[in-house]
Amino acid sequence: MNNLVRAISWDGSVICCAVDSTRMVGEAERIHQTSATVTAAMGRLLTASSMMGSMMKNTEDSVTLRLAGDGPMGAAIAVAEGTGDARCYVVNPVVEIPLNQYGKLDVAGAVGKKGTLSVVKEVGLPEPVMSHSPIVSGEVAEDITYYYAMSEQVPTVCGLGVLVNPDLSVKAAGGYLIQLLPGADESAIDQIEKNVNALPPVSQMFDEGMTAQQVAFRALEGLEPQILDERVVSYRCNCSRERVERALVSIGAEELMRLAEEQKVTEVDCHFCNKKYRFNSDELRNLIQK
Repeated sequence: MNNLVRAISWDGSVICCAVDSTRMVGEAERIHQTSATVTAAMGRLLTASSMMGSMMKNTEDSVTLRLAGDGPMGAAIAVAEGTGDARCYVVNPVVEIPLNQYGKLDVAGAVGKKGTLSVVKEVGLPEPVMSHSPIVSGEVAEDITYYYAMSEQVPTVCGLGVLVNPDLSVKAAGGYLIQLLPGADESAIDQIEKNVNALPPVSQMFDEGMTAQQVAFRALEGLEPQILDERVVSYRCNCSRERVERALVSIGAEELMRLAEEQKVTEVDCHFCNKKYRFNSDELRNLIQK
């Protein structure tokens, strides 16, 4: 089960979000048919977006992460709602590159070490809130950590991991996000540093059966953590025929008329779930009137 937990230290100075995203990332792999390295990279970004979405104020809010590096994978996008439900897609789903120097999937090699992490937050304002930070490693977790330090000035530690089976299915996936809140003293900071240094790799913890709550409590060990909330999150696409119609209307009457005249059926694919929406010429002409 894709459990997501938020926990806080007894004095309210440190918060930790942890999620077991195994099924969520597995669904992303099933939809996009990604190679092992891309699954690991895309799954990390998807997991991060779910945690970041869950930490927004309202369930109607959303956050979009766009990781655009110079590696062969191309850009990857993950979108999460305030509920923590998320979806993603990647430009090049199949990338075959050698393992890295540690014998692991070379996520940084697929993503690239030069590029930009863009974060767009929809929080009910007239315009979205946009931030950009450079890719610092291509390993995703470090890039998320750097984004928080540079763009939001929030001391953050992010851990992400995806373990892929030989048959390319997802064996384990998850992550944690630890943030220091105003008022955190040196003793809390020292304890977090000690805890983080002692944590096993994320994918190992979830593969060994640890729950999201256990991961969060281990990250906040010594700080008397308490659960703020717990929820089930999933891979969820919110596309609909009505949304596609609005997108088609936005391209303009002239382009819609051209499509209506050139082909009997226009097909629009959703990047996130691969669902196909078909419109015949009469339906396109009707959209012009809207």
